[in-house]
Amino acid sequence: MLEEALYAAEAVAAQHMYADEGLAALGRELARISPRLALTVARGSSDHAASYFAYLAMQRLGVPVVSLPMSIVTLHQSPLAVSGQLAVAVSQSGQSPDLVDTMKALSAAGAHTVALVNKPGSPLAEACHWAAPLCAGEEKSVAATKSYITSLSAVARLVAHWQNDAGLLAALENLPKRLSEAAAQDWSVAIDVLKPAERIMVVGRGLGFAVALEAALKFKETCAIQAEAFSGAEIKHGPMALIDEGYPLLIFAPRGPEQQGLVALAAEMRGRGAKVLLAAPAEVESRDLTLAVADDEALDPLLAIQSFYLMAARLSEARGLNPDVPRHLSKVTCTR
Repeated sequence: MLEEALYAAEAVAAQHMYADEGLAALGRELARISPRLALTVARGSSDHAASYFAYLAMQRLGVPVVSLPMSIVTLHQSPLAVSGQLAVAVSQSGQSPDLVDTMKALSAAGAHTVALVNKPGSPLAEACHWAAPLCAGEEKSVAATKSYITSLSAVARLVAHWQNDAGLLAALENLPKRLSEAAAQDWSVAIDVLKPAERIMVVGRGLGFAVALEAALKFKETCAIQAEAFSGAEIKHGPMALIDEGYPLLIFAPRGPEQQGLVALAAEMRGRGAKVLLAAPAEVESRDLTLAVADDEALDPLLAIQSFYLMAARLSEARGLNPDVPRHLSKVTCTR
């Protein structure tokens, strides 16, 4: 897991070289057909990448994005009025039957189907009209790292080309360098705090919520910590009742309009006795963990999860676990 997380910068550079042309062509086609709705189809870490796509597409393009429950198609065979709309599947393996069957059904219903997948020749890629490789390379660790980061960069590329956003495209070209800077951040204080932890809340908002979701999953699968992710806007609607003295919270507060509220939430939770780990850029004086910054703030979540992955791998080992082989889990999950 540690080695593969460190390879993320190289994987993103490979994606720029080998996948960007295809994503640019797809972006131009989407600009031409101008879908009014997008569906996402994914599970696990890939679904967290789909969440990032949803926020980014809605923020920058104004296109509503909905996560599709696959059982609507695979178990209920419900007819969906999706002709002319966009459906995006994200997957590392491209093999899970429910993803493949759902995208086949959406294609048959007239949707413009896209697979962002690490294995271009997979059944999922063949089921879609368009397929773009993530270029993460083989991932041996059960816990996805570089494939998640390349999923985020792929959807950012897709949105940038769709919008013809020169600034975001330039920031993506420089992303490998920024990921290397993120990998150099010292998050050892989090290991000291979380080594004895049994539970944790992970908080984010906006584009950063996708990172909170992914971090909570990695805490569970690699560190055996019961972790839940919440939006900073939702934590007071019930979850706060769980917080008592010493309760650990990891709060991601990258740049953006959500940051001020998240920094204020960290201060409030400290006042309630929680053990807060606030991850924020260097200019936020109250931070506990430093976040690297990208050339476009939309890419800051990729740097945040890069720093987190390295910490999580070391935390797992500090807790006497093997982050590469989480118990009860396998690399490819097949559901219907």
